[in-house]
Amino acid sequence: MENFVNAFANISTSLRLDLSINVLIRLAFLLGVGSLVIRFVMKLADRMLTQSKSLVSLRVYLRSAIQICLWFLLVLMAAESIGIPTSSVVAAFSVAGLAVSLALQNTLSNLAGGIMLLVTKPFQVGDFVESDGISGTISAIALSYTTFITPDNKEIFVPNSQLSAAKVINYTALGTRRVELFFSASYDAPTQTVKNAIHAALDTVPKILPDPAPVIWLSDYESSSIRYVLRLWTASPDYWDVYYALQEAVRESFAQYGVEMTYDHLNVHIAQELPHDTPRS
Repeated sequence: MENFVNAFANISTSLRLDLSINVLIRLAFLLGVGSLVIRFVMKLADRMLTQSKSLVSLRVYLRSAIQICLWFLLVLMAAESIGIPTSSVVAAFSVAGLAVSLALQNTLSNLAGGIMLLVTKPFQVGDFVESDGISGTISAIALSYTTFITPDNKEIFVPNSQLSAAKVINYTALGTRRVELFFSASYDAPTQTVKNAIHAALDTVPKILPDPAPVIWLSDYESSSIRYVLRLWTASPDYWDVYYALQEAVRESFAQYGVEMTYDHLNVHIAQELPHDTPRS
């Protein structure tokens, strides 16, 4: 705080200057030329930001930051031209900037995370994303927070600093997803019969992609059943519709083909306790 006060004291002292006509003319010329240079540089910056696809989301913020920095430099040059020591101005702003950065540490961390997300684009609005135990559809990406809409219609605001440091799983970005289902059948059911039943179930479910084609494999020999795995591909928005539709269709198809869906049985035997006087062999 003492440095901050001393810096402004130096500025106040240096303001007591003799502003002659020559100095005023030089100042006006500097400001005029500086404004033209700033306008030219901003046009170049706008052209570069427009051509860069990765910076489209940050164009407004970057343009404002560049413009503020350029005008700040011009003010420093103008102050130096009339005899104001710019070191005092820089010191004052440095102290103020340090105080603001300490007070807004979490906010600045979220801003930095938001810039990283907007530049790297691990997801975009409309994607279904899972990150750090939170899953949902992205509805908004701001500089400080990203908004999730969960499947049960909850709105969750997640700090960007948390998202930029966590693992992100994007289920929508590639456009398709693989559905993997496991079914158990009796040892008495022939393998080909089980596969035919699953293929028949596939024919009743729409939205299954023909390429890559669905595949059915015998997966495991379990204690009371044989396990089969079905893998197929569908569009990302249709994943759950296909998943649950196949669960029902395979059950119906197994019943039509006579395939038993076995499950573990527990046999309980109750032994009758013998009277105490009954001789034992």
